[in-house]
Formats: sequence, C-alpha cells, structure tokens
Amino acid sequence: MKRRTMMELVSGYEAKRFTPVEITIQYLKTIKAKNPKLNAYITITKELALRQAQMLEMKLMAGEQTGQLFGVPLSYKDNFATKGILTTSGSFIDRNFIPDKNAAVVQQMATEDAITLGKTNMHEYAFGITSNNPHYGPVRNPWNPQYTPGGSSGGSGAAVAANMCVASLGSDTGGSVRIPAASCGVIGLKPTYGTISTEGVFPISWTLDTVGPITANMNDLAVMMEALTNRAYTSFLVEDIRGVRIGVPANYFNERIDPETYKLYLQAVTALSSLGAILIDVDLPFLEGNQEAVLTIATAEGGYVHQSRMECCLSQYGADVRAVLESSANITAVQYIAALKKKEGYIREFRRVFERIDVLATPALPIPPRKIGVEEVQFGSVTETIFDTMTRYTGIFSLAEVPAMSIPCGITSEGLPVGLQLVAGLYREDQLIRTGYAFEQSQLADFYKKRDSLET
Repeated sequence: MKRRTMMELVSGYEAKRFTPVEITIQYLKTIKAKNPKLNAYITITKELALRQAQMLEMKLMAGEQTGQLFGVPLSYKDNFATKGILTTSGSFIDRNFIPDKNAAVVQQMATEDAITLGKTNMHEYAFGITSNNPHYGPVRNPWNPQYTPGGSSGGSGAAVAANMCVASLGSDTGGSVRIPAASCGVIGLKPTYGTISTEGVFPISWTLDTVGPITANMNDLAVMMEALTNRAYTSFLVEDIRGVRIGVPANYFNERIDPETYKLYLQAVTALSSLGAILIDVDLPFLEGNQEAVLTIATAEGGYVHQSRMECCLSQYGADVRAVLESSANITAVQYIAALKKKEGYIREFRRVFERIDVLATPALPIPPRKIGVEEVQFGSVTETIFDTMTRYTGIFSLAEVPAMSIPCGITSEGLPVGLQLVAGLYREDQLIRTGYAFEQSQLADFYKKRDSLET
C-alpha cells in the first residue's frame, strides 16, 4: 500500500480521490497481512475503525467542519486508555481491563477526526526497551524480524515503519518513544515535559513521563504536534537552517558507541553543516550519574504506582519487570530526593547549554537494534545490560525536561536503521521540526524508499 502523508490524505478526501472507508480498509488489510509476522498490535479495532470512517464520510458529505486529522488512521500504545477497548499495558494482570473513558490525548485525536486502528504491543507496563513481551509475544522489527524494534513503545514504532498506521502515540519516560523510532527508522518526539497531557496513560513516573508522536516523516510530525497542542508547527517545515547553531558534544555521546553508528552520526552532522548550520563543540562535563538518577526516580515512583498490584499479583509480572518493581523497596527516601535534586541540576545546566546553541545533535542510540533475547552488550572489556546501553543517550533529556527527537540518519552494513537525536531548549519543538525537516529533505529520500519497500 502506498504511504501517504496526513496532508495528502486530507486533500485526497476533499478532492474525492478516495474516501476514509477506502483508506481504512487498505490499512486493515495491511495489518491483517503483516501483524502475524511483526506482532505490532495487541488489539485491532476493525469494527470501530470502519464505523468511524463511515461517520466521517457523512460529515464530509454534509459539509460540516472537519478536524486537522480528518480520516487519518492512528494506533495507540496499549497503556493509553481507550473507552470500551481492551487496554492491557502489555501485562497479564490487566489482560481484561476495558476503560470507561479515553485518555486525554485519545479524546483529542477523536476531536480532530482521527480513526482508531488499534492498540499496539509494548514492553510490559513500559518498564523496558526491547518490547520482548512475555505475555503477548515479542514485537519484531520490520527491517529484520529477528531483531527488537526497541521499546517500550515497540509496537508503535514497528507499526509506523511497516505502514500499518499513519502515526502512533507512545509514552516516553527515559527514551521509550525515541528508542523504537531510532530502531525502526521512523521519527519519534519526546516533547517538553508537561506539554501534552498524560491523563489516562498508565504511568511509570509522574516526574518523567511524557506522551509523544511517532511518525513516518517530518510533515506528519508537525501535523500531529499541531493537533496535540493547538500550536502552529507546520510553518516550521522549511529547508533553510542557515545560521542555526548546532552543538556537537565533545564527550559522553562519543563514548562506548558502535563504530558504524558513530560514523553515520558524524556524516549526519556534516550534512547539517553543509546546509548552512553552524557547528559548535559543546562540553557536557556534568552528565555523570544521570542514568542512576533516571532509574532511581522511575523505579521509586513505579513501585508506588504498582503497590496494590504487587501485593496481590507479584508472580503475574514478567521476570524482568518483577525484578525492577521488587527493587523499588530498596530505594531510600534520601536516594530518591538526591535523584530529584540531581534532576534540578540537569535542568539548570541544559538551560545554560541552550543559551549558546539552538539544537544539540547526538546519536540516538550507541548501537543498532539487537536480536530479540539479547540482554547484554560488549564494548571492549566492558559489559553493559541492553537496558543501560539503549537508554544511555536518551534518559538524560527526560531528566532535563527538554524536547528530544530521533530521526533516521542511515542504515548499517547489516541493513538496520540508525537514528540521529536532535535536542532543543525548553518548549522549542519548533527548532527540532525546522532542523529535522531540512535534514530529511536533503538526506532521507533514499532511506525512505528503502524503508517503504521493506518486505515484511
């Protein structure tokens, strides 16, 4: 099925080249063909999607005002509450939970006339980065089904990459939107903390959780952000980034990194320079201990969130999530408060960093995706857990509360995608959209052709 941008869909409906029902049927057929192999969806809402599409056609024929996402088929990570639709959070414990109201963002998307295709598979309760789910099976990467799509929003990343939806909404606590975006060759944005409501999204950490869109291109990302925030973003889809100050880290983001990934990152930075951006070397000496701070806050708050479930149903969690939740009892009040204080320090430090630059460019991940089941990564004589490796470049920006986006920047010799992470100051998502769009238009035409012709 041909991939269309959201603007192309809406203009096609208005010109009567196709109808919402026809497009919805095409997406449902694609899901039926691809989901058995990729396992991106837990629940497919065929009847609801067709009913919504029919109602939208009536609305169009009646000449009524239409929303910004009119007839755009979306999916939602399965920890987003959807009224009358199974919402498992990727768990066995909540395997029968059917909410009686929508999460705030799901309701917002309905107001904008989007169509709901279903709920995507994920790492159990969003507590992980592989989406290797013990209850619903692993999500598989469309570039190579033997590999993880990243997580925790792995089903969302895989569904967008395989054109099983136009876009998806995921949650990001320490990288859970950006990691699957990088792993699946799509675009994922963690907005500034607090920009998008998390009401009705099953939490890990009220201090870190954000909601963000995963899309196939920058055009769709800008449209989604407009629909989510009621702010103008499509006006920043311009190819001119002359004079934009892009920070290149002199430390941390060039350490313990796969050589091929680093090479593709440097090529991306060079490409930004060739577009007229000004590269500025940036020292970030204050990053030590950021991963421990993320884990302390998320584990402590996650333990509180899961308190009643742990009391009744501890044995029903997957082994990895159970171990994390059990460890929450060992975190002292002093450790938790120290981590919160460290977070305040990172916010201050990055405020100073973004006085000198407009955008910080880093690798999204230190490594390409790994095979499903791989739990450790080797860097010379250093062994690291897959979790620590995959969150090493993303978690710090959750602590700092700044917007961060992963956009594709190349393909490894093994045929796996690599992501470039672009970061801006608080509430400067416009800088990410402008920079990302210019990079995309200059560099990603061949990448998109390759991705959109994947055989899955």
